[in-house]
Amino acid sequence: MQSSRTGIFANSALSVIKCLAGLLGHSFALVADGLESAADVISGLIVYYGLKISAKPPDADHPYGHGKAEPIAAVIVGLSLIAAAVAIIMEAIHGIRTPHPLPKPYTLVVLAGVLVVKGFLFRHVAGIADKIGSTAVRGDAWHHRSDAITSGFAFIGISTALLRGWAAADDWAALGAALVILYNATRQLRPAFLELSDRAPNPTLESRVREIAGSVHNVIGLDKCRVRKMGFSYYVDLHVIVMGNLTVREGHHIGHEVEARLLKQEPQIAEVLVHVEPEEELVDKGHSVRDWEQMP
Repeated sequence: MQSSRTGIFANSALSVIKCLAGLLGHSFALVADGLESAADVISGLIVYYGLKISAKPPDADHPYGHGKAEPIAAVIVGLSLIAAAVAIIMEAIHGIRTPHPLPKPYTLVVLAGVLVVKGFLFRHVAGIADKIGSTAVRGDAWHHRSDAITSGFAFIGISTALLRGWAAADDWAALGAALVILYNATRQLRPAFLELSDRAPNPTLESRVREIAGSVHNVIGLDKCRVRKMGFSYYVDLHVIVMGNLTVREGHHIGHEVEARLLKQEPQIAEVLVHVEPEEELVDKGHSVRDWEQMP
């Protein structure tokens, strides 16, 4: 959440600086860049509160916790990016068709400073997102990257306008930047929607779950293994196969041992639901115990 607070503070300051410099320096590309930063402030607040809610423990109304608040925040952020891009496109088209003064040279100095700050923020926030596995924080990092790209477009547009005396180059730059924002928005929305739909996570974790569960004494195979992501954590549903002549108490103990090992060896797993299944029942289904590794 510290990264979100840092991003909110930085984007607030940059938004004011860019909008003022753009208005006074006759550069719509810079104004558009400032508006995009203002949208980042709003999205940063959404991410911040989304992370805060997702960190809450389970309660009576949310027995599986509040982890879905995190990808929901990512979806809202992505949609806000799309809205900002559409607004910039409309205004850029208007600027291309309407004569206006050339931008002031000092706007390039402002943009150079913005590029340095945004490059640092992207690397910092992206590193945190990779560390904690957060879709929303990763989206926030890409906001910084998209902001840097829009600033780069603005820099090129203003430079072209000043060198060629072509004021519309500034508006064409804003238009190009908006298309990049749209691309980044769709890039961010996809993983958030997939997480909300409980898409299976990367197969590496499932392989680890199978490996750890299979190492427990008296577990002779796995029938089913399902893993889903909830916020920063993972939930596992597991069917372990044991010999049919074991007692209920022994099967219960094996299930608890599987759960304990998974929670200990894979800290990102929040909860494990283990169903103990006798070997005879698997054979009745037409499967061989030797095939357990290939089963879903």
